[in-house]
Amino acid sequence: MKQIFHDNINPYVQYMYSYPHKTAYRSLKGISLRDYTGVLAEKGHGLYLHVPFCQAKCGYCNLFSVTGQNKEAFDKYLDGVKRQCQQYSQILKPCQTEFSEFIIGGGTPLLLSEAQLSRVFDLIHSYFVMEDNKQAAIETAPNQTEIGKLRILKEAGVTRVSMGIQSFSDTELRALGRNHQAKRAREALELLKYMDFPCINVDFIYGIPGQSVDSLLESLQEALSFEPDEIFLYPLYIKHGSGLVYTKVSPDWQHGYEQYQKASGFLRASGFRQDSMRRFVKGKKKREFSECGFKTSLALGCGGRSYLGNLHFCTPYAITQDTCLKQLEDFEHTEDFSVISHGILLSKEEMRRRYVIRHLLIRPGIPLNQYQNHFGSWVMDDFPILKQWVELGFLRIDQSGEKTDSHGFLTLTELGMGLSDYLGPKLISDNVRERMREWDEIHESFGDLVSGQLKKL
Repeated sequence: MKQIFHDNINPYVQYMYSYPHKTAYRSLKGISLRDYTGVLAEKGHGLYLHVPFCQAKCGYCNLFSVTGQNKEAFDKYLDGVKRQCQQYSQILKPCQTEFSEFIIGGGTPLLLSEAQLSRVFDLIHSYFVMEDNKQAAIETAPNQTEIGKLRILKEAGVTRVSMGIQSFSDTELRALGRNHQAKRAREALELLKYMDFPCINVDFIYGIPGQSVDSLLESLQEALSFEPDEIFLYPLYIKHGSGLVYTKVSPDWQHGYEQYQKASGFLRASGFRQDSMRRFVKGKKKREFSECGFKTSLALGCGGRSYLGNLHFCTPYAITQDTCLKQLEDFEHTEDFSVISHGILLSKEEMRRRYVIRHLLIRPGIPLNQYQNHFGSWVMDDFPILKQWVELGFLRIDQSGEKTDSHGFLTLTELGMGLSDYLGPKLISDNVRERMREWDEIHESFGDLVSGQLKKL
């Protein structure tokens, strides 16, 4: 840690959960889903439904979500999703598409009523073919985790439930602008445990104003008492469009990095395997390799994104209540869902970068032989910075993985794992970086305007 501070490395630059970021997307013309059905043929694809409604906007949230909506608004949105399902189903029918994974994200999906939740699963099973051994996941929040809704999830075959707790300290929850109290989170976890889902994941945040290393570890210790299968640890980011921007709170990254080191060490010592900077899985068995650089996924609703080969698309990136509501209105009035009007077409160079970023940041890492087979070159020749990271101790060549892969994996060391949000952004191309910068400049100006207006109130 001292060496990192000495080199003035900020470990928290950007969370690279995908590549490229939506802020690099632009308007597209002349592209139809019908032109890309070939990549969705037969089995092995993901299906994602975005439910963009929340009870309240958390202070750190800059995701696509809206608050203050009622049952009628939810029904209107699901009517739009139904029409989208009908059109997609007809387009995909000749391809005999089967989905191996179905994810419902948000927003807060369980904000829907029991009848509306049942409607969601009915829509999916009516219009799409799911593989027999499909994985089904959903996100929830403590206030919306109710026994009746959980029973619907269980009957629908949901295999993974993820709940954002963030802290068991009410003081820290208030600092984050969370809408639940620790007592309610405990009750919700008891319900999840009682329903015995195959995988229960809980999320926590570190770097919260006023949070100490001890209070973070106390929250994690309490979480272990509920026997979750996975725990995700997220550093606090304060970005454009989040409420905490206007409080001028600035996370202390040195303190945050100390918290990360203590917390990750605690979870590993408690029997969790660390797969990434954020993900900790119960059990020490080594994670099996799963190639994800070319994974195909089709999104339903407004706000989710689709990955179809080199085409990534979604509705325009929106954060504020007004812009999100405008996107929802446009979605609900869409007549032809096959038209793809906003996204990005990745060049071969960008596909290389996506492959490297997607595999580097999660163990076992970049499969060296597979990379060479896909792109016809050696990854460290294409990205010389990786050689520097090996010399600095951020990466190592691990040959203890797949026996059929004589070259092994390029894997993050423990030090490199903790620097994922510093290393990942270094791999962004100049073109994508410029697109993101353009978006940021526009929205920084907008944020300053909103902040000035709030000060006058």
